[in-house]
Order: sequence, then structure tokens, then C-alpha cells
Amino acid sequence: MNQWAVVLILLMAAIACQQPGTEEQVRSDKRIPVIFDTDANNELDDQHALAYLLLNQATFDVRGITVNSTFNGSTIQQQYDEARRVMDLCATPATIPLLMGADSGFLKIRTQLDEPDYDGHDAVEFIINETRKTDSMVVIAVGKLTNIALAIQKAPELASRFRLVWLGSNYPEPGEYNQVNDTAALSFLLQTGLPFEMVTVRYGKPSGTDAVKVTREEIKQYLGGKGPQVATPVTGRHGGSFHTFGDYSVDLFEHAQMYGDPPSRALFDLAAVAIVKNPSWAHLHFIPAPRLVDGNWVDQPENPRQIGVWEDFSRDSIIQDLFRPFQ
Repeated sequence: MNQWAVVLILLMAAIACQQPGTEEQVRSDKRIPVIFDTDANNELDDQHALAYLLLNQATFDVRGITVNSTFNGSTIQQQYDEARRVMDLCATPATIPLLMGADSGFLKIRTQLDEPDYDGHDAVEFIINETRKTDSMVVIAVGKLTNIALAIQKAPELASRFRLVWLGSNYPEPGEYNQVNDTAALSFLLQTGLPFEMVTVRYGKPSGTDAVKVTREEIKQYLGGKGPQVATPVTGRHGGSFHTFGDYSVDLFEHAQMYGDPPSRALFDLAAVAIVKNPSWAHLHFIPAPRLVDGNWVDQPENPRQIGVWEDFSRDSIIQDLFRPFQ
């Protein structure tokens, strides 16, 4: 064997040894950096959206979870505790932080941002600092928009550095839970240059996330007993001890009221995460940013600022993808 043959063999061996690492780096670079902002203790869709996010880390580079409190979810501590339960049941790495955000509203807190420990400080400062590390952050918000509005109020230069995907509004009709929890935060963000997408709810209509429903029987069949097995049991919101998110999901559904025929529950927030993973599971179109006046939407057809509106969700694709990591 001559000298060049030996060199060639060694070179090919080196390339073969390096290739897996190179592929892993490429995969890592393609993951979507995400901050997830949630009122986790409100009902049961937040928990499933969070679990879905955490169990899809081949797609999502989860930078952190921030919480806020809304009317029905009790205190900010209880919002935090519920998010912690889900994270523990999904065997979440300690490198993914959970941070407390705003308990009160945007108009009250915005005047206190110069104080060292303003309401929501931990979450808001985290959003600011983490967004500064990348030009492509996606913030998925599935509660009120207080934390995000405060971050932009304090660091307006970040408005062009991340994409906000918000589960909220019945646009073009009024109302919706996340919206009414802090209308001032929503109005403020609509007037900024922040890339803004509304994932519509539209109660009782097939075009919104209200159509992404699941029954108790489906949850029992596809999630019961499944998911990462955690050694230390987690005490649930309604009591009981759980070693898997699947069993906790079953318990959440047992304690929740079902609606419709067949009796089911909408997983609104899940859809907001799913369409970031696969945009083909809904339809996105852009409109001139409207105004919110006394709770009603007022269109502004001459407004040059555009926002996205998501509608017409593929219920089957989204629910099947929720179940996929548990198979």
C-alpha cells in the first residue's frame, strides 16, 4: 500500500467519525427557539400545550417557560405550581427554567418598571435577556399578554427580534378569555412593530381553535399510563400522585366539564404550539392591524401595519400529533 492510499484511508475514516456530530449540529441549528408564556392553572389546555412542547424537543429549542395569572387560575404561585407539575411529569431538563410573571395588569405595572422587583420581574427580564441572544425567537403566548407587553415597553428595540404567536381573540367578533384579561396589553402590542399572529378561538365555530376538541375516551385510550416515567411522584392539582403525564391528563379530564355531542373539551392552546411546528395544519392570512375599542374590533383597512390571523385548524392532524410521543 503506497503513501497516498494510507492518507486517503485515514482521511475517509476521519470524515466518517465526524459526520454524526455534524448531522447533530445541523439538527440542533434547525430547532425553533421558543419561550412559552402561560396561565397554566386556568383549565386544562395549557397543560397539554406545555407537555406537547416539551415532548417535541426535536422541533423546539425550549428556552424557558414563563407564567402569568388570569381570572380563573388563582394566584401566580398556583400558575407556577401547575406548570412545574407538567414540567416534572415530562422529565424536563433542569436547563429549561420556569419563571413567575405578572400577577396584575399592564397599565399598573408599566409605571413600576424602574423598580428592582416589579410585578412579573423574573419573567419579563428573562424574555428581554433571552431574546437578545437570537434574532429568531418565537414567543408562544397562551394567556394574557402582560409579560410580553411589559418586555416590549421596557426594551422597545426588541420588537423586531421575535415573533409573537398568541392564542386569543374571536376576531372579528368581540370577547374571548385571554383577550379580556388584559386588553391594554393587547392594544399596546398592536401598535408596535412586533410581528404578531393571532391564533383565533371563536367559541362554537368550526374556524377557530374551539374545533380542536378531544373526548375523555380518547385521552384515556391514547394517553392513559403513557409518557416518561418519573421516579418521584407528582401530586396533581386535584390531589392524587402521578408518575406519567398521561395519567395526569386523564385526571384533568375527569375533573373537567365536557361539552357538546360527543362530550369533549377544546385544547385551544395546543393548536397554537402545533401550528408553529407545522404551519400546514391551519390557514394564516394577514390583515391591516385592527384596533380594540371598548372590547370591540375596529378594522383599519388603511393601516400599513399587518398582523397574522390563524384559522381553519386541522383538528385530526393536531390531536394525532399530540398522541404521537406517547405511542
